[in-house]
Amino acid sequence: MAELNQIDLRALTRGHKRTWDAFVVAAAPLINAVVRRTLAPYRLSEDDVLDAAQDVFVRLCAQDFRLLKTYDPARAGLPTWLSVVSRSCAIDHLRRRRQSTEPIDDVPEAFLGVEDRHVEKLRIPDGLLTARQVLILKYLYDEERDVLEVARLLSVDAQTIRSTHHKALQRLRAHFREEETGGGG
Repeated sequence: MAELNQIDLRALTRGHKRTWDAFVVAAAPLINAVVRRTLAPYRLSEDDVLDAAQDVFVRLCAQDFRLLKTYDPARAGLPTWLSVVSRSCAIDHLRRRRQSTEPIDDVPEAFLGVEDRHVEKLRIPDGLLTARQVLILKYLYDEERDVLEVARLLSVDAQTIRSTHHKALQRLRAHFREEETGGGG
């Protein structure tokens, strides 16, 4: 790790070839170890592990060393930061791997059936929620719209939708909790 801490980060992020080569030699054991440890439970081939480790180096130098330029020595040592980046890259590599799929003809017909999604709608007591809260719940649950879509429809910030949704759910929970315990109705 000492060699890693000796790397001139300014020269590295400017693309200095010799500095990059020294960095690769110093960082490779750490990066390979973190990637190998992260991917071990998934029993990937050695080639996949090496590809994932290579992805770390590619990500570090991509877009004119954009990621490497985000390193802040005041927040963490270079080996610690590289470990976090390596783990993240390994997980991303895992996510990108194509999942094996079965031809549709091999899937039992029972698994292909469409589930009846009829769900009884919650009756909201009059006066419990504001008209805006009811409208937002209607959009989110009855119409299955996402937060950003509802925010656009109502010409408000997405955080306003999230906050209003949260407050409405709190009121509903409190109301039904009281009803359950016989405290009101």
